[in-house]
Amino acid sequence: MRIGIGYDVHRLVENRKLILGGVEILFEKGLEGHSDADVLIHSIIDAILGALAEGDIGQLFPDTDETYKDINSRILLKEVKKILDNSGYKIGNLDTTICAQEPKLQKYLPQMRKKIASDLNTDISNISIKATTEENLGISGKGISATAVVLLRSL
Repeated sequence: MRIGIGYDVHRLVENRKLILGGVEILFEKGLEGHSDADVLIHSIIDAILGALAEGDIGQLFPDTDETYKDINSRILLKEVKKILDNSGYKIGNLDTTICAQEPKLQKYLPQMRKKIASDLNTDISNISIKATTEENLGISGKGISATAVVLLRSL
């Protein structure tokens, strides 16, 4: 078995769609970033790459490469899935937390779980996505962060 952890944070800005876990969230702001700035998927990518000792999202998909400008992060996750497939490991389980003061995310979590399970070709029961706030004590309100922990098992 191998374990990896991932973390990502992006600033909330005007005139951007808010995409989390591959799902468009109805909100007046979105996340600033080179890609679609999906912090949840970015944290998952880093967790998987970390578990495999394969670097991080910035090394694999640098923000200096225009290929990745505004790219859907699910495409990047599917590329990382190919690395996982070639590694001799598979998803054991994935546990994630999104930290956002607003918007409320509970109603979107089932859609996120379904998309991520599909992209990682694993049962939805292996995917946990939680949402919380920082009770106005941290960066929430200015941005959104996500943390992911993954357990990989040998094939």
